[in-house]
Amino acid sequence: MIPTVAVTRYVTPLREGGSLPGIVEGDDLGTYVCKFRGAGQGLRVLVAEVVVGELARRIGLRTPRLVALDLDPAIARYEADEEVQDLLNASAGLNLGIDFLPGSFGYDGELPASDGVAARVLWLDAFTANVDRSWRNPNLLVWHRDLWVIDHGASLYFHHAWSGGALLKEGAPARFAAQPWSIDDHVLRSAAPGLPAADAEISALLDERVFTEVLAEVPDEWLEPVPGAETPDAVRAAYVSFLLARLGTRQWLPGAEAVA
Repeated sequence: MIPTVAVTRYVTPLREGGSLPGIVEGDDLGTYVCKFRGAGQGLRVLVAEVVVGELARRIGLRTPRLVALDLDPAIARYEADEEVQDLLNASAGLNLGIDFLPGSFGYDGELPASDGVAARVLWLDAFTANVDRSWRNPNLLVWHRDLWVIDHGASLYFHHAWSGGALLKEGAPARFAAQPWSIDDHVLRSAAPGLPAADAEISALLDERVFTEVLAEVPDEWLEPVPGAETPDAVRAAYVSFLLARLGTRQWLPGAEAVA
């Protein structure tokens, strides 16, 4: 599992985030962007953050270190903002911590992503069905002149249907595997010519063992039971089956006819 760090202080909210993430300090003396389990999006967003973030790391992209932040809601008594108090009280237990990158700034297109980085970002977003990397919300940071990928909670949309019994329907992984992904609104779509080379490189790095290792990073308490997967290990296995099915196809990859 990703390392667990106890929250020692809530510092400030990040008002630009729809789920009201906040800056916190941990007992390891680190500073983190905390995404709270009590926010409206639910636990599956935290699962997507870990799975896609760890996949990004495996394919050679820079992404901040992730930890599980153990939050004692007693911290809420020191906060004057009632909205923050409510969020902290609703988020007892493990939350997601993303290593804070001091001095980083949002990607604005002026710094070229070299060495195939942009194409790898495109590949990752297509593979995980990420719908949130547009100019309106690039979710890319520049830190020490390197490109860093962040905020992957909008990926892996398929798991939001699991509570309604989607896992019980025959061929569910295959349907995700065949689902196309649109490049039209992507902030790095100009890198599309590099996708065939990125696909050849990345495909050699991923397999069932890697997906299993990535899912092992997700805390048990974030893996809510759903019809067809009633235990954390069964939920992990469901994610692995969906990712493995997707890897076995190319309908989702822009320009797939050129790759085939």
